[in-house]
Amino acid sequence: MKVFSGNGNPRLAAAICEYLRLPVGQFKLMRFSDGELYCQVLENVRGTDVFFIQPTCSPVNENLMELLLAIDAFKRASADRITAVIPYYGYARQDRKDKPRVPISAKLVADLLQTAGIERILTMDLHAPAIQGYFDGPVDHLLAAPVLLEWIAAQRFDNLMIVSPDAGGVERARFYAKRLQADLAIIDKRRVEANVAETMNVIGEVDGRVCAIVDDIVDTAGTLIGTVKALRANGAAKVVGCFTHAVLSGPAIERLSESEIDAIAVTDTIPLGDKADRCPKIRVLTVAPLLGEAIARIHGNSSVSSLFV
Repeated sequence: MKVFSGNGNPRLAAAICEYLRLPVGQFKLMRFSDGELYCQVLENVRGTDVFFIQPTCSPVNENLMELLLAIDAFKRASADRITAVIPYYGYARQDRKDKPRVPISAKLVADLLQTAGIERILTMDLHAPAIQGYFDGPVDHLLAAPVLLEWIAAQRFDNLMIVSPDAGGVERARFYAKRLQADLAIIDKRRVEANVAETMNVIGEVDGRVCAIVDDIVDTAGTLIGTVKALRANGAAKVVGCFTHAVLSGPAIERLSESEIDAIAVTDTIPLGDKADRCPKIRVLTVAPLLGEAIARIHGNSSVSSLFV
């Protein structure tokens, strides 16, 4: 087994390799003066079980192209099996044709990966779990819930209420509520346009409660801030957020800093850079042991299903 990393999240890759007690594989990535990418595997991978860690986060297209080139390089270097470890799957929110004459980008990305030569995918908290069906080979879909549940439990909140920020996330929120033996509330909102959401009614009694908003992605934080306002307006005593993927694009950091949210826990599937320093409300939790254990079990042909919850 050999583990390599692209430029998407080298810190997470290093933490995963530390868990596995393996060195990060030697891999060269550079850019020509015209912007084209170049990669080279700097060690022998013939007959090996290769894992390449690369979230397709911002810059999405750069990281995706790195991943495709790396897969092709490993395939041509005669690697026995190539597994793409994609902690954050970019373009996952474009998973269906919801308007006339639009692409299904998540399916196109899957086709590109398979054409490049990928044989297995290890990913975490897909925005649409049905994306697993876009691949012909195995997809190990992990959940960050164990990490986030541990953080919530460690806070020892009194009178906890789990909140889904929309109807689509109710199943996820119900899972958290059941595990924490907490009540469940739902925000009824209507999306006006991309990255713009209008928060409507709070379904559930949140007056005096500690509300934990759970979702897979926090992007511009518009929906989150609207949810926080709605909960506060209905008497919530404290509001925290728990998210797997901290995209945090555009005005997200400024919005979080100025909002009435008390804390926001996110994982390191996406590198935050200085964003966590700019907003002291952010708590970064690592998923490296979870991904590392999954890699070890995939390599050893052991069951990964116990890591799904």
